[in-house]
Amino acid sequence: MHVNNMMDTIRKISRDFRAALAMDPAATSKLEVALTYAGFHALLAYRLAHWLFKRRIPFFPRALSQFARFLTGIEIHPGAAIGSGLFIDHGMGVVIGETTEIGDNVTLFQGVTLGGTGKHRGKRHPTIGSHVVVGAGAKVLGPISIGNYVKIGANSVVLQDVPDHSTVVGIPGRIVRIKDERVPDEALLDHIHIPDPIADKLIDLQVQIDALKQELEARRGTKG
Repeated sequence: MHVNNMMDTIRKISRDFRAALAMDPAATSKLEVALTYAGFHALLAYRLAHWLFKRRIPFFPRALSQFARFLTGIEIHPGAAIGSGLFIDHGMGVVIGETTEIGDNVTLFQGVTLGGTGKHRGKRHPTIGSHVVVGAGAKVLGPISIGNYVKIGANSVVLQDVPDHSTVVGIPGRIVRIKDERVPDEALLDHIHIPDPIADKLIDLQVQIDALKQELEARRGTKG
């Protein structure tokens, strides 16, 4: 049983490594990723700490996670359940809480917090689906569920469940787009071109104001 679990951990580490190579256009070689990528180093430490945590070994899993935090600036609680292929880009300031669950092929940018909202015990951190992108500085808080193929814009604060194939922006996070079709994998890193509903509304109001001005000027010209 322990051997199977260790083999599963090794497979996940391999997929984490391949995800960093595939998702980061700045990655030039396997050696560079292995030696210089803080996100990959943090995941290595987490995989070992999580394996120890599941064996109910006291103290050492948490100590290892804090040592990794000191080295990388990324804090991942050993109790979190993380699927394979997680890519943490840059990573400084990323926090992943104890009861967080993350699916496969997820991308987190720097400053992301997957955290709790209170002191109650039990499930208190979010569940993140597969093929999800969480933009820089975003906060996903509480025991909420984020579906598959979701994009969360930079600096958003998400406090409610999000269905599959959705785009979320703002504070608090608002769902601004839901697609029935599958989001292409190559689009997952693009957390810049995300709709801004407030800006769109302001533009719409400006168009209406301009139309009213033209109508008033036309009426004045007719009277003159």
